[in-house]
Amino acid sequence: MTSPLPPCSDSPALPDVPALPRLTQARAPLTHHVEVVNERGESEQVQIPAERPLTIYVDKRELVTLMTLGAQPELLVLGYLRNQRLVESVFDIESITVDWEVHAAAVRTRHGIARIDERTASKVVTTGCGQGSVFGGLMDEVDRIALPDAQLTQAQLYGIVNAIRLKESTYKSAGSVHGCALFQGEELLTFVEDVGRHNAIDTIAGWMWMNPETAAADGVASDSACAMPMSGADKVFYTTGRLTSEMVIKSAQMGVPIVVSRSGMTQMGHAVAQQLGLCAIGRATNRRFVCYSGAHRLVLQPELVVVPAARPGGEV
Repeated sequence: MTSPLPPCSDSPALPDVPALPRLTQARAPLTHHVEVVNERGESEQVQIPAERPLTIYVDKRELVTLMTLGAQPELLVLGYLRNQRLVESVFDIESITVDWEVHAAAVRTRHGIARIDERTASKVVTTGCGQGSVFGGLMDEVDRIALPDAQLTQAQLYGIVNAIRLKESTYKSAGSVHGCALFQGEELLTFVEDVGRHNAIDTIAGWMWMNPETAAADGVASDSACAMPMSGADKVFYTTGRLTSEMVIKSAQMGVPIVVSRSGMTQMGHAVAQQLGLCAIGRATNRRFVCYSGAHRLVLQPELVVVPAARPGGEV
């Protein structure tokens, strides 16, 4: 459960309402040129994804080192803290400062993290690449998550797959990365790539926290008005990677009830998705897909499926 957010007020002066965290903008180069030898014995220059360590310090205490592209490191750190359940609200964080000269991210909290030694003592190694451990019990959150009602039409699903296909990406130029995206219907809200899908989903979680939904009174800045966390109820999470239990849980923690993957799904991911009533769609390429769980959230439109024309002689 998240901490209560600042109350709404019609007053233009809200001195006690905390602002969103201050973040640096330490974006790093995403690719690196190397010389290779091709199948003809010729030398050529190609791009490969950058990979660099980023050590997170929380109130000067070393927490963990992540391997990352460095596209949006501040949002990665914020989302990591959120998805590891180490902070309950975006307003718990005062600032995140990333310095690539020392490969470090310094997090300053407003009130510290309660029982941080106890909460970071236990790790579960997961199947993720790039970042594959979670603090505490992996399944602790599942029983406390109630996903909202939501549906996705087959036409919207095809729109999502097509939007990803057309997206210019590091994967297209250099390969070897995972991509994740957040959609509202067919509208692409944000797209993130990293060396591991866990980093990418954590970055999206951080992005959602830094882009709250507001009901600001006239003349009141959005970060000091009635700021509500961005709802995941009408959102769809997309990933190029497989849907493991941790990916499903992180999506559910963000309140997103529908996930789509270009890849498949693991047994534990399937079990968690069924328990949550989450719609998990995999192998989504072109106009093909399989719905592993939560089919009641998917509005099928079979007429959209293109049937190959019959060849002479009755063959298809």
